[in-house]
Amino acid sequence: MSPARSKPGIKLIQKVSSTRAFAKYAPHFIPAMDRTVHKLTRGKVMLSAQMLPGLILTVKGAKSGVPRTTPLACMPVGDGEWVLVGSNFGRDGHPNWTANLLAHPEADVSWKGTDIPVRARLLEGEERAEVWEAALKFWPPYATYQARIDREIRLFGVVRR
Repeated sequence: MSPARSKPGIKLIQKVSSTRAFAKYAPHFIPAMDRTVHKLTRGKVMLSAQMLPGLILTVKGAKSGVPRTTPLACMPVGDGEWVLVGSNFGRDGHPNWTANLLAHPEADVSWKGTDIPVRARLLEGEERAEVWEAALKFWPPYATYQARIDREIRLFGVVRR
């Protein structure tokens, strides 16, 4: 189900999240806010998940091998399955967590207070195209993000292992 049909005020949030100002400033406060609230509530709450479903991804760093924790919006697609969209708020450059997943596809997510071991894979070709269309229906600002950057936004399918 699209968040646009399920939550009041979502159209305004989508409009704001499509702006360049949001892309410039949001990456500096939204992840920090989510990490803090997630920690304080023992994994049960993420403030940004009030707009979009969210999870906390923990994956080894591509170069360091050190676990990296990142709060992310996600698109649930089944019980124990998610799509992660490497939009980076429509900024240049892929987000670091996508390189980490490419190097180390086995990771963990915290979903609604439960830690779940997962395996991720980069979606490509026809499968990616189908999932991209679903992602655009789910969160229309992704189209704005893609339009202002030259790179193709990475999509990952994530499943329980």
